[in-house]
Parts: sequence; structure tokens; C-alpha cells
Amino acid sequence: MSAEQVSGLCEQLVKAVTVIMDPASTQRYRLEALKFCEEFKEKCPICVPCGLKLAEKTQTAIVRHFGLQILEHVVKYRWNNMPRLEKVYLKNNVMGLISSGTQSILEEESHIKDVLSRIVVEMIKREWPQHWPDMLKELDTLSKQGETQTELVMFILLRLAEDVVTFQTLPTQRRRDIQQTLTQNMEKIFSFLLTALQQNVNKYRLMKTDLAQEPKAQANCRVGIAALNTLAGYIDWVALSHITADNCKLLEMLCLLLNEPELQVGAAECLLIAVSRKGKLEDRKPLMVLFGDVAMHCILSAAQTADGEGLVEKHYVFLKRLCQVLCALGSQLCALLGSDCNVETPANFGKYLESFLAFTTHPSQFLRSSTQITWGALFRHEVLSRDPLLLAVVPKYLRASMTNLVKVGFPSKADSPSCEYSRFDFDSDEDFNAFFNSFRAQQGEVMRMACRLDPLTGFQMAGEWLKYQLTAPVDTGPTNSKTGEGLCSIFSPSFVQWDAMTFFSESVISQMFRTMDKDEIPVNDGIDLLQLVLNFETKDPLILSCVLTNVSALFPFVTYRPEYLPQVLSKLFASVTFEVVEESKFVVSVQAPRTRAVKNVRRHACSSIIKMCRDYPQLVLPNFEMLYNHVKQLLSNELLLTQMEKCALMEALVLISNQFKDYERQKAFLEELMAPVAGLWLSPEMQRVLSDPEAFISYVGADNKIADPVLEDPSGLNRSRISFCVYTILGVVKRARWPAATEEAKAGGFFLGYLPSGTPMYRNPCTEQVLKLFDNLLALIRTHNSLYTPEMVARLGDTFAKALDMLEVEKNAILGLPQPLLELYDSPVYKTVLERMQGFFCTLYDNCFHILGNAGPSMQQDFYTVEGLATQLLSSAFNNLNNIPDYRLRPMLRVFVKPLVLSCPAEYYETLVCPMLGPLFTYLHMRLSQKWQVINQRSMLCEDDAADDNPESQEMLEEQLVRLLTREVMDLATVCCVSKKGVEQNTTAAVDGDDDEAMATEVTPPANAELTELGKCLMKQEDVCTAVLITAYTSLSWKDTLSCQRTTTQLCWPLLKQVLPGNLLPDAVSWFFTSVLKGLQVHGQHDGCMAALVHLAFQIYEALRPRYGELKAVMEQVPDIQLDSLEQFDSKLLNPTLQKVADKRRKDHFKRLISGCIGKPIGEQFRKEVHIRNLPSLFKKVKPSLETDVLENEDGEGFNVLFEP
Repeated sequence: MSAEQVSGLCEQLVKAVTVIMDPASTQRYRLEALKFCEEFKEKCPICVPCGLKLAEKTQTAIVRHFGLQILEHVVKYRWNNMPRLEKVYLKNNVMGLISSGTQSILEEESHIKDVLSRIVVEMIKREWPQHWPDMLKELDTLSKQGETQTELVMFILLRLAEDVVTFQTLPTQRRRDIQQTLTQNMEKIFSFLLTALQQNVNKYRLMKTDLAQEPKAQANCRVGIAALNTLAGYIDWVALSHITADNCKLLEMLCLLLNEPELQVGAAECLLIAVSRKGKLEDRKPLMVLFGDVAMHCILSAAQTADGEGLVEKHYVFLKRLCQVLCALGSQLCALLGSDCNVETPANFGKYLESFLAFTTHPSQFLRSSTQITWGALFRHEVLSRDPLLLAVVPKYLRASMTNLVKVGFPSKADSPSCEYSRFDFDSDEDFNAFFNSFRAQQGEVMRMACRLDPLTGFQMAGEWLKYQLTAPVDTGPTNSKTGEGLCSIFSPSFVQWDAMTFFSESVISQMFRTMDKDEIPVNDGIDLLQLVLNFETKDPLILSCVLTNVSALFPFVTYRPEYLPQVLSKLFASVTFEVVEESKFVVSVQAPRTRAVKNVRRHACSSIIKMCRDYPQLVLPNFEMLYNHVKQLLSNELLLTQMEKCALMEALVLISNQFKDYERQKAFLEELMAPVAGLWLSPEMQRVLSDPEAFISYVGADNKIADPVLEDPSGLNRSRISFCVYTILGVVKRARWPAATEEAKAGGFFLGYLPSGTPMYRNPCTEQVLKLFDNLLALIRTHNSLYTPEMVARLGDTFAKALDMLEVEKNAILGLPQPLLELYDSPVYKTVLERMQGFFCTLYDNCFHILGNAGPSMQQDFYTVEGLATQLLSSAFNNLNNIPDYRLRPMLRVFVKPLVLSCPAEYYETLVCPMLGPLFTYLHMRLSQKWQVINQRSMLCEDDAADDNPESQEMLEEQLVRLLTREVMDLATVCCVSKKGVEQNTTAAVDGDDDEAMATEVTPPANAELTELGKCLMKQEDVCTAVLITAYTSLSWKDTLSCQRTTTQLCWPLLKQVLPGNLLPDAVSWFFTSVLKGLQVHGQHDGCMAALVHLAFQIYEALRPRYGELKAVMEQVPDIQLDSLEQFDSKLLNPTLQKVADKRRKDHFKRLISGCIGKPIGEQFRKEVHIRNLPSLFKKVKPSLETDVLENEDGEGFNVLFEP
């Protein structure tokens, strides 16, 4: 290798790098240059001299960076094959670069410093401490040369800690060696970091005011920042004693640096990490020094200074850190106080609370929200919650909450000081809205805790605020509501205040009734407030909605003064028929769609009535006649209420009628209530319409072509009649019940005796009425399902071609798209007749299945023994499933099949559940397999975009629906087959479409997940058993991680265990095992799934390998499997005389065997492997003395040593 060779190559490399980085290069040139550089790195024998030459100071920064990258590549990929002398040569030269090969600290590019420190760390990872014992000394010597070198040393120490401790990117033994050596030297390292920090900060402070010394001061400042960043990488994991050593010198320095503008963010970061440390309480005790005078003064003065300088991003970031520090301090105090550590309430606790309150009242909504969890912990704490200082803060906290509940601070607006801060924290108004809603919910919880400590103060504040709002003039603000002139929109100042006040009063009043003794409740004050609210009149739907919530919040006072009930009822009934349009106009424009705000008020009034009848039935019972007459009057006008509103009122009546506790009387009442429905539902015309799809389409008007789709809707009345009947049946089935107490049920004539299993049997007063209407309901379901056949879809009129499609709202919910804020309240509910038709079909479909789902729990044995029920359900609900879209099949499984199965007594499994679920599971397996096949082909082909309106989003929607349907099906199978013993703690309650939930990494299925009685019954039937097993195991390789993880942990093993005693075919056993391995190929990249699937594969192999040699043949096909290791595993498994190795060791061995089929994330699939060799062990294992140590030895290793032949 000659110097000319090196120079020549370097010239070519410089040209290539210039081409790569030049924006004007053509793509072809750039690719050729890239290829040349990569090949050079991979193959050239003279990389080291070339890299060193390119890294010289005389080259440009880009070229130097490339030269250093070459050296890094050599260390990472060629180190193991380099001769020792070459390693030493490279190491010395790199240390030389740090010593004198870089520009000064202020001139050098940060990416050069970064790559240089990386090279050193890569060498340390391969050689320290065994082959490079003096590494720390060398770094120390370098740092003495000056600021430039000290900063690089800091970078090296930080990078080392990140690789070894934080990211753990090394083999276990090397990691252990390095971490243990770091720990042994930690005192030196910390003393080095602290000295460097202190010296450089002192120099910086001395020189920063002197302009002549500016560059020098800046250099010291840079080192200070680097020292803080490096400390932040260590404070997280070193022994707490290093952080609190020397009378907490480190913490004191950090506190003092909070008032140094250039260093304060780094200092706050370190302080935060230190104060957030977990560990033994005893070790954390010294952290209480931060409640001392000096620390408190530093923190508070820094906060005041940062806040006083207006909104500058840097200061705002610092304020957020300080706020987190105070939160963490509060958490430490809560942990230490009241434990066995003899910690007392700090003298500065009052000062702490004041400063914490300052953050809670800061204009930034983000800062306010950051304090809530800590307030909650303080108010809950058994010692602090009795502290007079904290009790004195409760009213102040509540006062602050009154401001914080007001929804202002939208980033697009400028109507509050919070808006400016929100522009830093939120990308859009929707983003802010989502944040604010969860912040408000969190505040509600904390306010309730505060009110536990001082219930009366909260109530008095709520009363004052309520009175103020009732008398304040309405300010609608600049945004005009579409509901009507002079009415509020959701952004109007008046509504925003009403909304906040309502939330406040609801939270504190409910808590007062929970906390205070009955005799202490301020009944007179409450009743006075209730009267004020009842007498308040408003024509504004948004404000009226708040008024109704206040009526509900104050309603518990009526239990003390029942004479006020009629007034409450009339207020609510007046709101049920609320309209903004004048009555005279309304008769003409039946179709004028109400806006969402008006709909909400009416719905709100109905649900308030239902809630009152549900929670206080005894109180309302004496007024039953008055309530009944009110409702009759409203029902007499067919156009006055929507069907949903009519049924809500009927539900309220049914809830009160349950209090009759007399079967005959309730039955007679329900007969009278349902007479109009029965008359309509059983009429010959309706019977014809419900049982013939063509007649049905025509009756609801879906075969028409309509000229004016907004105003014209000739069949609206027909649709509403069908809806009315279905809603009513559902309301009655849901609400009619027998008395809860067995004695009362016997006395009232509801009790029928006991089932063979000992379960009591009751009769429901609604059974006779509902079963009379049941045949037509099934006919309607059958007809509705038939609408999806191609012939029927073709009969829909031009206007209604998409009538059976999903509503936009449903699509957005599935795709997780937020609704635009204003539209939520202001748009008419269904804009066109097509949307009304879509809404009708969607609601009708759901409600029919809700009736079937509620029928079992409601009518019990009377429903389950309906003659031929299974056949009837199969021919109606499960009719034409092939054409039913996923978005309709999903709710059917959730609201009908699942509740029916769960509530069915074991006596009817054979006659009802098995005959129904057998064909259903067989069908669902076939359907899902086809859907996933399409999705997998699509992702393999990625064909050209089809010419469609919006194919991508359509495909996304379809795929997401298949995922959700898969989860629904697997959930149904799990609910049917597996008892929930021990599964609870293992399942995460998942929101639909929420894929990113934190998956537990070490998932071991509960050992006692057993099959339910129903599961055993289903598994006895061959067709059901096959369908469920195949679905469960096939689903492991479908691309839905959530479904895979749940099925693996809850369903697969209990099902397979059930069929093990039988004679499974060898092919079947191989198929089950292969399915799990395929699942690992697809989901191996997700830790949660991977752990669960490895465990399942291990269980299957251990249980079945002794009986089925075929499993070994499957294992032999695993890519890159080490056959000798497999032989060893097998021989141990098959030799019963051998001492069993501990479970974890066997499992780890097995995991290594199948590692070839565990899928990797795409970012790692093509990555070049880095191999770091283990060095001679640092810590020799001492041979255990025979008596004691063998027994203590983990995993029983000691026994192996003893008993090996």
C-alpha cells in the first residue's frame, strides 16, 4: 500500500461524496457515486489510511464526516478480523484526532463531533475493560487539554451510557462487563463530570460580562451544557448515593444553575430525572433537601423570571420542565411521608403549594393540565390531606378550577391569553379540543377529591357561580349560530361560561352528597338554587342543555322535599318538545331539520326523565298518573316528537311501573301502553310490508326518484311508524323487570320456581306482549337482510342507490378522523333525504338486534323455549349473510349473538346455542379467510390504482373493517369458550381501532384459563369444534396484532388442550404448530405478540412432541435452525429420567431454536449484522460450597453439576 494509492483513492472518494451531496447531480450519477462509496467501505483493504486521510482538518466538513464514517464502518464490521497492531494503530489515531484533529469547540460542526465520539464508543464496546484497561485515564488526560477535548469526552461518556444502559444495543455479556465496570468507576466518573461542570460554569460566570472574553466564555458554556447532558444520561440509573453524595452537592449545583439562562434547561432536565427516581424509599429520603430554603428559592425565582419575560419558546420549555420538577417533588413527598422513613411535612410545604398553584393558574392550558395528577395525589394522601396548609389551599384550587374549566385557548383564536401558548402546544383546534376534553375530565376527578376534604366550600362556590350565570346577560360573541339569530354557538362567551359552570356544579354537588352526612346537607340552599333554575327561561338550546344538567345535579335535594317533583317534571317535559322555530311555522315545514343543538336538548330532557325514573323510582311513583297523562298527551300528536323521544318517555313509564311490584297490574299497564304499537305492527298491511322485501322498499320510499332531495320525503311518515314500533319493543324489553328481592317477586306473582341448576325462574310482565309481536320482528330482520341481495339493491331508486351504505359519521369513527368542531352542534341532523334513509336503515338494523340481544336476559326461559327458536333465528338473523357487509355484521355479533350466548342458561345449550353457533362459526371462518386473502394479495401486488372515486381511503376503510370484524369474531369465540378466571388482569380494555395500545412484553397466558361449560358443549360437536379451532389458529397470521395477541393469550391453548385426549391426526398437529410459527413470521416484530406466540409454540411442542414425531420435521424446516441444538432440546424433552431444566431456561432454548421464523420490523430486515465478540470473563464464578450455595443457585444449575454422571 503506497501513499500514492491512498491519495488516488481519496481523490476519487472526494469526487464521489461531492456528487452525492450536490443537489444539481442527476439521479444516475448520484447512484453510481453512492455505489462506489459503499463498495469501497465493504471491500477495500486500505479503508483505515483512506479514512484517516479524508478526516484531516484540511478537508471540507462533508468529506471529513465521510472519512470518519469509513472508520466507524471499519470498527463496526471488520474489527473482529483486524490484526492487533492495526487495531492499536486505529485507536491511537482516533485518540489523536480528538487531541488535535478537530477545529475548536465553537467552530467544529456538531455532526463531526458526533461521529468521532461514536467511533470511540464502538471501540470501547469491543475492547473495554479487558483489553483497554486505561481507557478512562486516557479520556481524563485528553480532557485536560482544553474545552474542545473535554466536550468530546462528555459526548463519548454519554453515548456509551446510552448504548449500554438505555438502548442496550450489545450482547448480554459485553453489556454486563461494561455496565459493571462503569458502576465500579462511577465515583470517578461523577467526580469528573461535577468538577468539569463546576470549573466551566465558574469560568463562564467570570467572563460572560467581559466582551473581550466572549468566545472563551462561550466555550466554557458549551462544556457546561455537554456536562449537563451527560449527567442526564447517568442520573437515571446510577446508584442514588452518587446523586445525593457530599450533602447533595449535585442537586445544589443544579438548583443554582436554574437561574443561569444558557444552562437552565439542561439543569432542569437533570433535576427532573433525579427527582423522578424510583427505588428504595430510604435511599430517596435525601431528595427532600429540595424542599429546603435554597432549593425552593432557586426554583421559584427561576420560574418567576422565565414567566416574566413573556412567551419565548426557550423560556416556555424551561417552565414546562420546572413544572414537571415540582410535580415529581410532590410525588416523592407523597411516597415518603407516612412511610417508615420518618419524613415529616417540610417546613416549606406552604411555599411549595403556592408555587404549584401559580402553575395551575398560568395562562398555558398545558401547564395547568400538567399539575392535575399531583394535586390528586396530594388531596388523596392520608397524612397531607389532613394538613391545615393543604386544606387552606382547597378553596384556592377550586377557584382556579373555575377558570380552568372554561374552554378557551383555541390556537386559531385570540380571545384569551391561553391562545398564544396553545399555538406552541397544539397543531389544530381539533387537537386542542381533544386535549381539553381529557384535561377537563381529569380536573373533574381532582375537584371531587378536593371536595371530599371540604364539601361545603365547593357547594357554596357552585351556588354563587350558578346565580351569577342565571342573571348575566347573554353574549353570543362574533360566531353566529346556524340554529337562529342571536343564539349561542359552542364558541360564544356565554355558552363557554355556562358549560364550565355546569361541569363544576355537577362535580362538586354529586361529591357533597357522597361525602356529607344526611343531616348536614344544606337542603334549603339547594332547594333555593333548584327553584332559581326551574324559573329560568331561555330560548337558547345550548344554554337550555346546561340548565337541564343543573336540574339533574340539584335533583337529589328533591328527595328531601318531594313537593318540588311536579315542577321538575314540567320543566323537563317542556324541554322535550323544545323548538327554535315558532309553532305556526313548524306545522308547515315538518321537514325543517332541527339542528344538532335542538336535537340534543330534546334528547337531554328525555334522558334526564329516564335517569330520574331509574335512580329515584320510589320518589316518582306517587306522581305516576300525572306522568302517564303527560306522556299520553304528547304521544297523541304523531308529528310532535321523534320516535326516539316517544320511546324514551315510554321507557320512563315502564321503569316506574316496575315499582308496582304486582305482575298482573304491570302486565295490564304494558298491554295498554303497547296497544297502539300492537295495532300498527300486527295490521295486515304491516304484516305484508315486513315480510316482503319489495313491498318494504316501496313502503319506506327507497324505490323513489326524488326531485328535491332536501324538502321532499313522501314516505317519511311510513318509516317513522316502523321505527316507532321497533323502538317501543326495544324500550319495553330493556326496561320491564320483576322485583330484585325474591320475597317481593314471590308476593307479586313473578316467581315460577327453580331451574334444575338451582337458578330461580321469574316471569317478565312484558313477555306476552313482546312474543305476540315476535314473528313480525323476525320477518322484518329477514327482509332487511334480503335488501342486500343484488336484485334488491338494483330496485333502490336513483336517489337511494347508496341508502344501505355506511353513514359518514360511522366511516369517520372507523378511520379515526375527528369531526370539525362547529359542525357538531350546528349542522342539521340529516341534511338530505338520502342521509335520513341511511340513518333509518342503520338504526333499524341495530335496534332489531338490540331487541334480540336483550330478549334473553329480559324474558329468560319464556324466550329460550320459544318453539324452534334456533331454526327461526337461523332463517332470519343469519339469512343472506354472504351479502351483508362487514359494518352490519359487526354490530349483529356484538349486540345480539354475544349477549344471547352469555345470558343463556346451560339447560338450553343443546337446543339453542349449539345449533346456532355451529353454522355461524363455520361461516365466519370462511368469510374472514377470504377477506384476509384479498388483503394479503393486495399488499403483495400493490397493483395500479383502480379508477375509483377514492380507492386508497376505500381500501383503508375496508381493511380496518375486516380488522374490527376479526376482533369481534375472536372476542365472541373467547367469550363462548373460555372462562374469564385469571384472564382479567391480562386483557387490556381496548377501544375499537386502537392498535397502539401498550402491549405487555412478557405475556404468559393465565395457567388456569379453562373452557366454560358452553365451550365444552361446543367442542363436543365436531363441526363447531373444527370451525372454532381452525379460526383461532388461522387468525394468528392475519395482520391484526391486537386480535393475534388476545387470541394467543386467551383462546388457542385452552381449545387445543380440550382436544388433546382424542386422537388428533398427525397432519392436524403439524398444522396447528405451523400456524403458530406463521403467526411469528407476521407478528414477531411486536414484542407483545412475539412473547405470547413463542409461549404458545413452546406449550404445543412440549405437550405434543412425545406423541408426534412430525413436529420435529416442522422444526427442521425453520430457517437457520441449528440441528444439533434441536437434537439436544429433543433428547432432554423425550427422556423422562433427566432432571427437568427450569421452565425459563427451556423456553429460552426453544426461542433460540425458532428465532429464524420470528419476523423483524422492516427497518431491521436488511440491516447488516454487527457482531461484537465476548471478551474473557471479568468475574470468575466461585465454585459453590456443597451445603448452602447449591440450594440457592438459581434455576437449579447446581443440581446439574452435582448429579451429572
